[in-house]
Amino acid sequence: MTSPQVDNTSNEGYERGLGSRQVQMIAIGGAIGVGLFMGAGANIAKAGPSIILMYALAGVVIFFIMRALGELLLYRPVSGSFAEYAREFLGPFFGYVTGWTYWLMWIVTGMAELTAAAIYIHFWFPSIPQWVSALVFLVVLFGVNLISVKIFGEVEFWFSMVKVTAIIGMIVIGLGVLTLGFSDAGETAATGNLWQHGGIFPNGIGSSLMTLQGVMFAYLAVELVGVTAGESENPEKTLPRAINTLPWRIIVFYVGALTVILAVVRWTEFSEGESPFVHAFAKIGIPLGAGIVNFVVLTAALSSCNSGMYSTGRMLRDLSANSEAPKVLGRLNSRKTPAFGIAASVALMGIGVILNYLVPEKAFLYVTSVATAAGVWTWMMILISHIKYRSAVVAGRLPASSFPAPGGSALSWVALAFLVFVTCLIAYDSEARVSLYVGAIWALFLAGGWALLKRRDPELAARGARDPGEPEGPYEPEYAKATD
Repeated sequence: MTSPQVDNTSNEGYERGLGSRQVQMIAIGGAIGVGLFMGAGANIAKAGPSIILMYALAGVVIFFIMRALGELLLYRPVSGSFAEYAREFLGPFFGYVTGWTYWLMWIVTGMAELTAAAIYIHFWFPSIPQWVSALVFLVVLFGVNLISVKIFGEVEFWFSMVKVTAIIGMIVIGLGVLTLGFSDAGETAATGNLWQHGGIFPNGIGSSLMTLQGVMFAYLAVELVGVTAGESENPEKTLPRAINTLPWRIIVFYVGALTVILAVVRWTEFSEGESPFVHAFAKIGIPLGAGIVNFVVLTAALSSCNSGMYSTGRMLRDLSANSEAPKVLGRLNSRKTPAFGIAASVALMGIGVILNYLVPEKAFLYVTSVATAAGVWTWMMILISHIKYRSAVVAGRLPASSFPAPGGSALSWVALAFLVFVTCLIAYDSEARVSLYVGAIWALFLAGGWALLKRRDPELAARGARDPGEPEGPYEPEYAKATD
């Protein structure tokens, strides 16, 4: 069996305005964010050259997750994505929790990106307070997201193009330094820097493994391509292509770039709070090089925040359509964008501005820890939904997807075990542990919200759950039955 044919018009009320090149660059941009450009500095300081192995290991697991998501997307491409799949295969409560938790992830990720952008502005204007820069960026990106999905896609395309060009340029220049020995870094640049100065694991394997939580934050947003499913012009072609290129993106942009940087500059020179890309260009001594790279990492932060506003609006619309959020948050404006949901999300992202005012030195650490925990939950739901889906396909209850994940559900189990391990690392780290405390509070809020929803609508708990004996055919979400 094959997956259902996708119409070129969205039954969710959205405009299918994202073309192939835009989806491809959104997928690429999702894999290149502030976690690489800024967070890698702290990870290098903790793990040394072994950080390359950590990014590679996490990258393999991320590919397993994305192929699992890809199989589900081609079975039924909708903007609700993983929240819809959790609702279908695990029940409405899990769809509710996943949708709201993914929304929370992007709220706090947006805060992290605003924080990073404000820090990058200090490179040129050290006298401007972090909170002022964060507020200005928040307002500008809010305006971009209100116009239309086509404008969002075009802005994100060029944001991603800047990031890709910069990383490739860094790799080429770094290789030139290593082979030709030019620039101020030429005297100390050598591949031996990858295993000298304490070895590959200079601080021990334990310290390297502890960086996995920060490494996983760097990969947050790779799943964003799933949220674009409801607005892609041709999801049957664009989504598999975007997902299948993920290994190359990881090899080039993470493993490749970090290998070159750590060969050019000794790992001992990097520190927390400083972009390794900016430091490397400054070390090489290219005129204006550090300023150029600082502009690039600023672009990366704004790109991720831009994507966050996009995804939170779509997730709130999905929750609203399933009676799990106020109806007003699901309304589309005349340009077919969920303006009310975006506005509500941006208002809460403003908390990041307050954090930058109150605790600027800790703002990035706090929000990245919370975002990682929320992202891990989302990935777990993708994997469990995939396992349930494959079981239904094998039993003949559902049609097979046209984009099956290699290894079937076995690799989803492997990835799930890895995510449980990362969660244990978060619990062990005294600083990152705050995310679990926030998670516990968040769980109480969600439980209370679910109790209120069930009191208002007693049939809610049964809506959307698939009966194992139910005939074939995808679950039909509420917005497919409603009109705007």
